[in-house]
Amino acid sequence: MKAGNAILSGYGTTIFEVMSRLADEHGAINLGQGFPDERGPADVLDVAANALLTGWNQYPSMMGTPDLRQALANHAKRFYDLEVDWKTETMVTSGATEALTACLLGLINPGDEVVLFQPMYDSYLPIVRLAGGVPRFVSLKAPDWSFTRADLEAAFSPRTKLVLINDPLNPAAKVFSRPELELIAEFVQRFDTLAVCDEVYEHLVFDGRRHIPLMTLPGMRDRCLKIGSAGKTFSLTGWKVGYVTAAPHLLQPVAKAHQFLTFTTPPNLQTAVAFGLNKDDAYFADLAGGLQAKRDRLAAGLTAVGFEVQPSAGTYFVVADIGRFGFDGDDQAFCRWLTAEAGVTAIPVSAFFVENAPTTCVRFCFSKKNEILDTAIERLSKRFGTV
Repeated sequence: MKAGNAILSGYGTTIFEVMSRLADEHGAINLGQGFPDERGPADVLDVAANALLTGWNQYPSMMGTPDLRQALANHAKRFYDLEVDWKTETMVTSGATEALTACLLGLINPGDEVVLFQPMYDSYLPIVRLAGGVPRFVSLKAPDWSFTRADLEAAFSPRTKLVLINDPLNPAAKVFSRPELELIAEFVQRFDTLAVCDEVYEHLVFDGRRHIPLMTLPGMRDRCLKIGSAGKTFSLTGWKVGYVTAAPHLLQPVAKAHQFLTFTTPPNLQTAVAFGLNKDDAYFADLAGGLQAKRDRLAAGLTAVGFEVQPSAGTYFVVADIGRFGFDGDDQAFCRWLTAEAGVTAIPVSAFFVENAPTTCVRFCFSKKNEILDTAIERLSKRFGTV
């Protein structure tokens, strides 16, 4: 029998599924997979339910409903002072991963080089390769996950078609600084390339920071495609509503890929997301503030247990170094051991690398109820003898 796709068949089951299955097997608290355990904003849920019962349930426009696309344009102006034409520069997708896939399939030709920052979300590389792209890696360095001009010089070339940047960055919980973004922008313009910007955690930044879209930097407005996620902004990851904002000449080829992927997204969910994006500033401040408090709660507990906790500037995650424990094995072995022996599941950060991976860093998700975080710390404290 003939084999399946040679590119995709080369990848195993995603690390999130592997560790989640292991957590189920051992009855562990799963701080691996990144999703909140709250219901999400009640008013947004009510709008979705009402729209389902009383609204339009047939095909909406392939590009998205007008109310959501207008809300996206208003959101861009409100938070980033970006002028966006909703009719020609916005598109709704069935999740940010679909948005990412449409961008990469729509823009990459076989043989084009794509610059990727690692650690990176696990879907990036398979999609790049499926599109025929040739990956070039920039390895970020713990604990601040920094990079240098020399790193970019080694990755960019005349064959570079685009750079893919995740800011804030999963799994490293890094928020790129303005000087770092300016350096990336310099290389994008110097090599006449594009930037696909995965900004799904744009509202989950902490300690008074502000997210800076690469699109807002000088010379970048017509070179960037900005991806957002209602799942992250409204703690409704199962809804799978994403969106792309880009100049018309970039959005058009992406829309052609999108029409052959999911084509459209449930209209009642689009109505609810449009409502959500227009919520007052207090909602967005409370979202970040609440998660910052959970970050601090988990980080303090992990530190007390003996982990070396690294800075977490945004996202749902905190990364901790396990070197102090003298564990005889790498981060993947440690996460399996931790699940079985302590009843707490984390994700090995090396799973987000192709090369030059650190082997002593693990990722914990803190977007859980406080009692879940506290119970996880209690289990770890008992296993490591700190109580």
